[in-house]
Amino acid sequence: MTDDAPITLLIVDDHPVVRDGLRGMFEAAPGFRVLDEAANGVEAVEKAAGLDPDVILMDLRMPGGGGVAAIRELTRGGARAKVLVLTTYDTDSDTLPAIEAGATGYLLKDAPRDDLFNAVRAAAEGRTVLSPAVASRLVSAVRGPGAPRNEPLSAREREVLALVAKGTSNREIARELFISEATVKTHLTHLYAKLGVKDRAAAVATAYQRGILG
Repeated sequence: MTDDAPITLLIVDDHPVVRDGLRGMFEAAPGFRVLDEAANGVEAVEKAAGLDPDVILMDLRMPGGGGVAAIRELTRGGARAKVLVLTTYDTDSDTLPAIEAGATGYLLKDAPRDDLFNAVRAAAEGRTVLSPAVASRLVSAVRGPGAPRNEPLSAREREVLALVAKGTSNREIARELFISEATVKTHLTHLYAKLGVKDRAAAVATAYQRGILG
């Protein structure tokens, strides 16, 4: 995807009316192109392989193949697409498995249109996007054992965290900061402890909540 190329989308939802509404919304807005639609997770994985979209808008609860299983399959297969969950539900049983499976973001279907557009742009850039309700739920649910130590992050830890928020891999972070991958992992371990979290998604969510990441 180049700067002037439209962001390509695959819309996944079992309700035709929802798919039509989303397609119409994005096709009427500049900077987006809807490649296709899918009615369930299995169809989404198949179409994503052939179409290679930038972003997949993924519902979670669908007969014939749910969203979490599809996200897991896309992640396992090394799909380039970023998955932005767009669902009616924000319960722990939906939110956490989707994030853990590899979703880049999680929005509720009642999100304002401009928020949805901004979320898709952010997801395309590899940034984590979480609705406020989901972010607070995720942060409380995935905290590591014990209370966070509330120690300030070092300048280097902030650099690593900012790159993590962009979806950068450990190898790419090491190359960009001219350090070894082992050092990157050490920085991650330290910042996880300081933030009181256990993984990358939770670190990013907590950092946004605390204003560490803008």
